[in-house]
Amino acid sequence: MEILNASLVNWSRAQFAMTAAYHWLFVPLTLGLGVMMAIMETKYVRTGDEKWRKTAKFWQTIFGINFAIGVATGIILEFQFGTNWSNYSWFVGDIFGAPLAIEAIVAFFLEATFISIMFFGWNRVSKKAHLTATWLTILGATLSAYWILVANAWMQHPVGMNFNPDTVRNEMTDFWAVALSPVAVNKFFHAVLSGWGLGASFVVGVGSWYLLKKRHVDFALKSIKMGAVFGFISFILLAVTGDGSAYQVAQKQPMKLASMEGLYKGKSGAGMVAFGILNPNKQAYNDTIDPYYFKIELPKLLSLLGYRDINAFVPGINDIVEGGYTLPDGEKALSFDEKKERGQLAIRALANYQKAKKEGRDSDATEYKNTLHENYAYFGYGYLTKGQDSIPHVPLTFYSFHLMVIIGFYFILMFAIVWYVVHKKKMETATWLQYIALWSIPLAYLAGQLGWIVAEVGRQPWTIQDVLPVQAAVSGLSTGNVITTFILFATLFTLLLVAEVTIMVKQIKKGPEL
Repeated sequence: MEILNASLVNWSRAQFAMTAAYHWLFVPLTLGLGVMMAIMETKYVRTGDEKWRKTAKFWQTIFGINFAIGVATGIILEFQFGTNWSNYSWFVGDIFGAPLAIEAIVAFFLEATFISIMFFGWNRVSKKAHLTATWLTILGATLSAYWILVANAWMQHPVGMNFNPDTVRNEMTDFWAVALSPVAVNKFFHAVLSGWGLGASFVVGVGSWYLLKKRHVDFALKSIKMGAVFGFISFILLAVTGDGSAYQVAQKQPMKLASMEGLYKGKSGAGMVAFGILNPNKQAYNDTIDPYYFKIELPKLLSLLGYRDINAFVPGINDIVEGGYTLPDGEKALSFDEKKERGQLAIRALANYQKAKKEGRDSDATEYKNTLHENYAYFGYGYLTKGQDSIPHVPLTFYSFHLMVIIGFYFILMFAIVWYVVHKKKMETATWLQYIALWSIPLAYLAGQLGWIVAEVGRQPWTIQDVLPVQAAVSGLSTGNVITTFILFATLFTLLLVAEVTIMVKQIKKGPEL
């Protein structure tokens, strides 16, 4: 594979990151609002209370505005795999394409089939039929998220595959290993729950705005009460799945864990940083500069979260690059240089295999093929130059992770307080809390974006962990073409975002039907 210039790689990464960031502004609200409006409609069907019907219809309108733009950005996002990342698509398309195809065939068509009934069937089908259509629409959206997250999780931890040197492609050997990977399952629950938390924050915040304006008070209190309960449960479960994420990262991506914690020198019984400020003078993993100005650490917690053992050894960045420490299975960890050597051996074996096959030297081809498979786990390291290349951007990963965690615990506290105040029937007069809830909406969006920064920046330089670095995955385009499309997409997405916010604000000011 050809290694292309850094400028092209960086612009291609920037374009994909920008598209993904915009897309994730719409997806979580769709997931969160969808479940909440379905619960509201369920209460209407069970109680016959028209107020719940009006509440559900209002949030359904907001859902629809958000859903439409989310679909548009998602389509453009998927197209980029073929336009900007064609080497990647060729190399793993047989595997990566499978969950995306299922997402389109099953989940997307499920949404497309029932969403029209949900929006236009209120007075055309029975209550139960309409409720069923609503739940099936949300199920479709959630299944869509699952299959996309399966594809992403496979990039974080490639399983269920075999490399075919004749086609130079990775081929799926175990669909269920891909579909039910622990990384995929945990990532799905964590991402969907973040959407639920955002939806709850949005509902509570908008409801609080109505209370501040002294409009639609009954509607606002119903929405806030449900949103507070739903949000509190969602963020508690987010903490649980966050623990699962930490464990999976420790087992599968130790460099990401070390970067999340700014841990350069590993140790047994490692503590987790509750708060800290990194030293910006720390430039290289092996210099003598202290990585922190200061930090507050929770003793032994990182070992417990990462390995379920308070005394477990957690490797730092230095250890992972230099190797030599003992892995959980008892083997000695390879250094970067050893992995690079094996990766280059695999790359040479692939070239020699193809040459031997072409020349009809079957016995030599078999030998080269065996060498390739023995070293394929480190294939991607053959494209890297030095140990520093294998380290992600530590400050961005570190601060994104810790700010995300802080915001998560903030919302647990906020929803608990709102829940208590609503229960005491004091929410209508708690102006201070109404302002807090309203201005907390952007924090929920920020937490979701930070989570994806940790997931994606934290695994750099890999497109596929240990197998394919980003510089070997991009298409052979001119940098100018990528810059041009970056500007076009950024302009288009910004206009779409402005349009969505304008329409939603207009709809919120209009309020629910009376």
